[in-house]
Amino acid sequence: MSEFLTSVTVPSYAYTLIKIGYLKQLLMDKVSFQKLDEITDINEFIEFISLYYPGLSFNEYTIEDIERALFHTYIKLIGKILSYSPENMRNFLKNFLTKYEIWNIKHVILGTILGMSTQEKSQMVNMLVEKYLNNTEFMRGLIEISSLDQIQLFMRRTKYHKIIREGILYFKKTNEIFVLEGFLDQLFYNTLIDEIKYLNPKEKTIISFYIRYISEIYNLNIIYRGIINNIDRNLLQQFLVDTSLFFDNNILLFLIEQSNIEDFTSVLYQLLGRIKELRSLFSNFEFDKNHIIWSVETLYLDFFFRKFKIRAGDLEYLTIYKIMEVLIKKDKEIRLYILPKIVTIINEKYKTL
Repeated sequence: MSEFLTSVTVPSYAYTLIKIGYLKQLLMDKVSFQKLDEITDINEFIEFISLYYPGLSFNEYTIEDIERALFHTYIKLIGKILSYSPENMRNFLKNFLTKYEIWNIKHVILGTILGMSTQEKSQMVNMLVEKYLNNTEFMRGLIEISSLDQIQLFMRRTKYHKIIREGILYFKKTNEIFVLEGFLDQLFYNTLIDEIKYLNPKEKTIISFYIRYISEIYNLNIIYRGIINNIDRNLLQQFLVDTSLFFDNNILLFLIEQSNIEDFTSVLYQLLGRIKELRSLFSNFEFDKNHIIWSVETLYLDFFFRKFKIRAGDLEYLTIYKIMEVLIKKDKEIRLYILPKIVTIINEKYKTL
């Protein structure tokens, strides 16, 4: 899985297309999702999804362990694509993997706050991400640290320094980690946005749209979480990412001003209904008020795949599209289908004990 660390730069997307062709076999189809809905036994469920997650392994049938195992397999898939891709796509994928390094950092800091041992923190960290990013020693050093003050010192020469400093300071004052998480997440999206200017025109067409769409979902989610947790509205504005797909900064600020989640939900639904590009999809849109952001993300995903129809005669465009298709659909599988179903199965099991 680490071939890309020693491989030479791939000159074109032709090689990439040949190599990643088989990865689409790892994506679940509608029949697979229907089967998932029918399964109520956790062992049968794991056996079934293992067909689409080669090497899936974990110690216990807990939600946390299964989630880590699923994303470990997903990260291996990204690493495989990375090893076959041209330079620009490699750079994008490495920046994309920063999301999972940030997950690692969050887990380590939270573990430190909770007084966990080095071994306990290690179990929550995915070192494969750090291997792909050549940051293994960095993460090992971070795991060893036992205090927040030492973490600040350790981070002083990294891109995370200012964010970690502000986040820890806020935590010490309020006992809340919302600010730390918000600024770390914002850094991930800003990193992707900064990379857009280095893409060639065909890469930019698809990837920049993808970045705008996930950034907008992030903005909506941070506002949603901020209202639920009664975060100061001026502070909440600082977490927003400065890019948009359908909602510009003025609309986002209007959403932030909503006094409760019911008003936020009502206004968001009305705003979505006014978007001309989404009109053909909106008539069949199911707005789940219990999972508001998931609903919006599903709508945006449908729009993404409708917008970028495969251009069979354009090999480079086709390859970029297929890479993004695998990345997006596999992530969607895990977050929006498999994990919610696992939570339901495990919770039902405990109810019957």
